[in-house]
Amino acid sequence: MSVSKIVAAAASGVGGAGPDVDELFATRLYKGTASSQTITTDIDLSGEGGLVWIKQRDATRDHYLFDTARGVYKYIRSNVTDAEGSLNTTLTAFNNNSFTIGNRAAVNESNKAFASWSFRKAEKFFDIVTWTGDGTASRNISHNLKSIPGHVIVKKTSGGSAIGWINWHRTFSDYQSVFINTDEALYNAGNINSGVFGLASGFTSTQFQLGGTSNITYHNENNSTYVAYVFAHNNNDGGFGPDGDADIIKCGSYTGNGSTTGPIINLGFEPQWVMLKRTDSADEWFMYDIMRGFDLTTTSRLSANTSSERSPSLSVVPNATGFQPVISHGSVNASGGNYIYVAIRRGSLNVPENATKVFTVNTDATGGTVNGFRAHEVDMAWFAKRDGNAKNVQVADRIRGFQNTDTNSDDAYTSPTFATNVNDAEFTSSNSIHQTIKLNSSQSAVVRAVSGGSNFCLWGFKRAPSYFDMVAYNGSSSAQNITHNLDAIPEMMWIKSRANGNSWTVYHKDQGATKRAFLSGTQAFDTGSTIFNDTAPTATQFTVGTDSNTNYNGHTFMAYLFATAEGVSKVGSFSHTNGGGDTNVDCGFSSGARLVMCKRASGTGSWYFFDSARGIVSGNDPHLELNSSGAEVTGSDVIDPLNAGFTVTSGFLSSGTYIFWAIA
Repeated sequence: MSVSKIVAAAASGVGGAGPDVDELFATRLYKGTASSQTITTDIDLSGEGGLVWIKQRDATRDHYLFDTARGVYKYIRSNVTDAEGSLNTTLTAFNNNSFTIGNRAAVNESNKAFASWSFRKAEKFFDIVTWTGDGTASRNISHNLKSIPGHVIVKKTSGGSAIGWINWHRTFSDYQSVFINTDEALYNAGNINSGVFGLASGFTSTQFQLGGTSNITYHNENNSTYVAYVFAHNNNDGGFGPDGDADIIKCGSYTGNGSTTGPIINLGFEPQWVMLKRTDSADEWFMYDIMRGFDLTTTSRLSANTSSERSPSLSVVPNATGFQPVISHGSVNASGGNYIYVAIRRGSLNVPENATKVFTVNTDATGGTVNGFRAHEVDMAWFAKRDGNAKNVQVADRIRGFQNTDTNSDDAYTSPTFATNVNDAEFTSSNSIHQTIKLNSSQSAVVRAVSGGSNFCLWGFKRAPSYFDMVAYNGSSSAQNITHNLDAIPEMMWIKSRANGNSWTVYHKDQGATKRAFLSGTQAFDTGSTIFNDTAPTATQFTVGTDSNTNYNGHTFMAYLFATAEGVSKVGSFSHTNGGGDTNVDCGFSSGARLVMCKRASGTGSWYFFDSARGIVSGNDPHLELNSSGAEVTGSDVIDPLNAGFTVTSGFLSSGTYIFWAIA
């Protein structure tokens, strides 16, 4: 965070800036190499301390957990009752932005796919506590959360009899607990002596309470050693983000309704990681994250209590304020079923200050594969064949889900995809964009495109406040407000039905909430009060009216929202006179634009877009048109470089007013 933002936050009287989510938690997918490798997480584990949780995704293998309190090499496994093990070929270093693993197959088997989750110690987020048992009952264990815990996981780490993992959750009553290494239902001890945890009131901002002597080997056996992972629960007191007022972790519960339209769990934020378990009957601890994809109809399941990879079948989908089960299955949504969860917010909370962190573009003139974007950096991907294609430009995104695969077949992928030049429903076959399960030419999983022919281009966009956001919502044919997480007023929106050929609908701030254009056509902006219900968007929501293109009952829609982030992106307008001289467009950049899109608003005109990879130069600039299947135009000098933004040359664009979107 810049000094100016810290000063501004402090001046606002809210206590100054707090840590960002991306400083405290990270999901990273990687490929095993059987040789030492370092997995970059951007999490400071060596300086601040924390936990690394690793699971192989494509084979039966235990979960391995390593933490800085016990040190490198030492692991415990969440799906078994065994004591701590130690191998110097497992996790070999906690670093200030990564962790390093050795050649042990459990964490680094050659050519195998792994998922890792890193949790950094921080007040009101996560803590690690260790102790040696003293054989007493009702012992209080100190922690450093500085808030009442939401979830506590305890494991005996020393030798002797194998002992399971015990769990307390803030929704439990006195003496209740549940095991993480099994699928058993909630254990109601009934009294302090038989409880593995004590009174609910014994969990405070400084301590948690263990139970009595009947089960003392689980938590406080004399001379035995233990570790506890302590997760916070924020309730409008988190203290995170640029204003120091955001919540980032919630521990709660819900009751299932047995419907494919499950209960909406309101977190107050969009989650990136959720672990949940049914407690009124036996069931597993399901683990969801945005990198593997929440929609587990297409992504194999992982459970904290099992070593095997399970077939996909259970769908829980995130939304702007929480998540929702969308299947009538007992594991996530039985009628009357009770469920507990731990959920962590999607980041980042900070407005980007470096455009290279939120936008990238890659070209391939020789054919085959376009790749290179680390998967955790891409929330929306575009792919185009520069020689033209019936489905140009393809748009896929992380909300609808990137297909996870390492196959290398031309146009054989099933990521749900739109094409900008047509109004067709999304297609889920014969497209090009996908996410690798393991690796492609770098340590991390990547988003890439594989296609027949040559001359390709792939663009990647990362969500960030005041820059870019996306929302999925259900149409109702009645005016409704849709919540978003752009954390700024959207200045441009693209909306598309997933279900059929309803038009791509575009809102732009300089045209207003009664006007729209169609991304797939050249028409000028037209007027209609039913499109956005004649209501301008706000920093927390946008409104759709009764128009079928934005709100048809029974259809699911995707909305892509764009705004101006100082020095990073710019949404605006300019006037241009053909033959009247060059037009300089000041975007507030310092080194020019790497992407420019513009459309004539005062009359008909194509949706032109340019990028620095194909060339924004003083000569001819190759450009594609979002509304066209044609090949890119290479023989025209349309725009020129300008440090502050870009220059429109005198003689190509027709006279009129243009809307534009640019990224530095």
